[in-house]
Amino acid sequence: MDSQPVLTRTEECGIKVHIGSLIGSELRRQRRPAAWLAQEICCDRTNVYKILRKGSIDTELLCRISVALEHDFFAELQVACGFAKRPQQEE
Repeated sequence: MDSQPVLTRTEECGIKVHIGSLIGSELRRQRRPAAWLAQEICCDRTNVYKILRKGSIDTELLCRISVALEHDFFAELQVACGFAKRPQQEE
C-alpha cells in the first residue's frame, strides 16, 4: 500500500511564502539588527533568528512584527495568495 503525502491547499496551489524570509528582507531593507526587532516585540534576539528561519508564524506575532517594522506583511501574504494585486510603485 503506497502512502501518498496529504497536500495542503498551499501545496496544491503552488503558493510558497516563507514569512521569515519576508521579515528578514524588510529588516535588511530598513538596516535594522535582529536585536532591535527583539526589543520592539519583547523577546530575546535568539528568538528573532528562529522567527527568520520559520516558514510560518502565529498571526499575533506577525501583527507585532508588522507594527514594529511599520510594514504590512498581511498585505504581502494576500498578494502571494492571489487575493490582492501588488500596489504599483510610484516612479
